[in-house]
Amino acid sequence: MSEASRKLSPIGKDQADQHYREAPNNLEAEQALLGAILVNNDAYYRVSDFLKPVHLHEPLHRKIYEVAGDIIRMGKMANPVTIKTFLKADEKVGDVTVATYLARLAGAAVSIINAEDYGRAIYDLALRRSLITIGEDMVNIAYDAPLDMPPQGQIEDAERRLFELAETGRYDGGFQSFNDAVALAIDMAGQAFERDGSLSGISTGILSLDGRMGGLQRSDLIVLAGRPGMGKTSLATNIAYNIAAAYEPEVQADGSFKAKNGGVVGFYSLEMSSEQLATRIISEQTEVSSSKIRRGDISEADFEKLVACSQMMQKVPLYIDQTGGISIAQLSARARRLKRQRGLDCLVVDYIQLMTGSGKSSDNRVQEITQITTGLKALGKELNVPIIALSQLSRGVESREDKRPQLSDLRESGSIEQDADVVLFVFREEYYVKNLEPRDEFDPKYEEWKMKMEQVKGTADVIIAKQRHGPTGTVKLAFQSEFTRFTDLADPSFTQYEEH
Repeated sequence: MSEASRKLSPIGKDQADQHYREAPNNLEAEQALLGAILVNNDAYYRVSDFLKPVHLHEPLHRKIYEVAGDIIRMGKMANPVTIKTFLKADEKVGDVTVATYLARLAGAAVSIINAEDYGRAIYDLALRRSLITIGEDMVNIAYDAPLDMPPQGQIEDAERRLFELAETGRYDGGFQSFNDAVALAIDMAGQAFERDGSLSGISTGILSLDGRMGGLQRSDLIVLAGRPGMGKTSLATNIAYNIAAAYEPEVQADGSFKAKNGGVVGFYSLEMSSEQLATRIISEQTEVSSSKIRRGDISEADFEKLVACSQMMQKVPLYIDQTGGISIAQLSARARRLKRQRGLDCLVVDYIQLMTGSGKSSDNRVQEITQITTGLKALGKELNVPIIALSQLSRGVESREDKRPQLSDLRESGSIEQDADVVLFVFREEYYVKNLEPRDEFDPKYEEWKMKMEQVKGTADVIIAKQRHGPTGTVKLAFQSEFTRFTDLADPSFTQYEEH
């Protein structure tokens, strides 16, 4: 037999059975669960928190489960009589009508005791079907070797889909009913009521800033921008440490942990090493100047404070990645891994302009920044965490008489301004006033300069230039430059917000 004839020979029954495998499913378990729900609607609440209509294999069973759920949530009775009006009357199941099939489901039901076990079995089989789909896609794409998806891109895509499947039991996204969205909004309000400070988001640890923003909202992209020397990294570090230090876990029904207060923080430090970042945090916490720590110019008492602080900091869930020039795809993959392994409640990226895009748009920097900010926004929604992304400002600020930054000062500002949910500017007038000091202290302008310096010394403005779900304005804070620390002003009269 020639090679060609061997290839074209008919497939025997044994070969067909060997190659065709039915997707994992258990119709009997689906029937038993639906029967239990039709007999006693309480069975629905035993499975509704994890089992969705899409998890059932048989399309008719999906429809029955979905209709029953809608009726039960409205406080009405779901049984074969009330459900059949929402299904096609002429539809057949084998040789019986849908109405007869519903009656048989209810008639075969014994009790609701095993409803949750049936639900878990159905859910696990749905996950296995999803895994098969992801696996088949991986194999097919790897065989086809498309130019627009190199192997590294395929790995990142597979990792993303597997992460979504592990987190939510589904990877297809799709529409969400408005009822579900309303329920989530009410849950968020309830959590805010119970949380310290009654904030809807995660507290930054700076009360006056929280009062303006309601904390850091989940899935938000918060851009924190400023000129060099303004202290944007210091503010981001302060907030990151405050969140991590306040972490208070709460055990969920499935045995996992969720942050009741504070949270687990991932910090991408593209500019500074992890040691430099740790030195800043230690300086802030111990009130020992970071320059003295670096030079070793410290007393024995200071050293004891540093040791005590370092022991306390070892328990704080703050994780630092110091990879320089990281791409948005690498950053996303590592963030997903951190969330799976340690948990994740907030991400900080220092800073956007040091990142690289995932494509071949390096020749067009504006396009690359657009790719980065779009990727960060999508990652925040995917992981359901706030992302604080630091950004540089253009030099145009320096040429103006009024040095207060504006949205148009953001470098490659189009995409940053568009994708950000919140834009914060850090502005320290002290930095500019200090540079205007007259050389001669007998100069008539010296006293005027001195008075101005006393007004602005040790203060900083955090300008909220954009906020999707709140007002804009300015929050005045205290800034201790020797400890790189931002705090609330001691004098409450200064904490009033300036409306824009």
